[in-house]
Amino acid sequence: MIRRCGAADFVAMLEIINEGAQVYKGVIPEDRWHEPYMPAGELEAEIAAGVEFWGEEQAERLIGVAGLQMVQDVALIRHAYVHPRAQRGGTGTRLMKQVLALTRRPTLVGTWAASHWAIDFYRRLDFVLVSGEEKTRLLKKYWSIPDRQIETSVVLQGPGPGAP
Repeated sequence: MIRRCGAADFVAMLEIINEGAQVYKGVIPEDRWHEPYMPAGELEAEIAAGVEFWGEEQAERLIGVAGLQMVQDVALIRHAYVHPRAQRGGTGTRLMKQVLALTRRPTLVGTWAASHWAIDFYRRLDFVLVSGEEKTRLLKKYWSIPDRQIETSVVLQGPGPGAP
């Protein structure tokens, strides 16, 4: 079952994000990795900034989450993770289809350039990589991230409405 996450899901969401993000360790630039990958205060700040989380639940346990944030004239996919024990079962695809159905805005997702598996996942959902120059413009316009993260990231545009 896919449902909107609430305050009672906070601890499970944090665990899923941090366990799922372990695949980045040793892959993304060392200066961008930290433990935990997302501290509780950062997740609180993301929710306060309007990231609405959706999650898939199986056997009354949250196993995957994906955030959607409306920023200016676009929808951003934020912090989409499936717990490692539940990966490769379709949860990520179902979550993406759910959050994409929630908006008619152009949809963007940013991820690490070195995370080929994430890029491949979004491409299978008909997302398209934007050019390097466009990536920088979009990251500076719609995200609040450091320049070093901009250098080491990519942006993909989702299916549906045209470019922002």
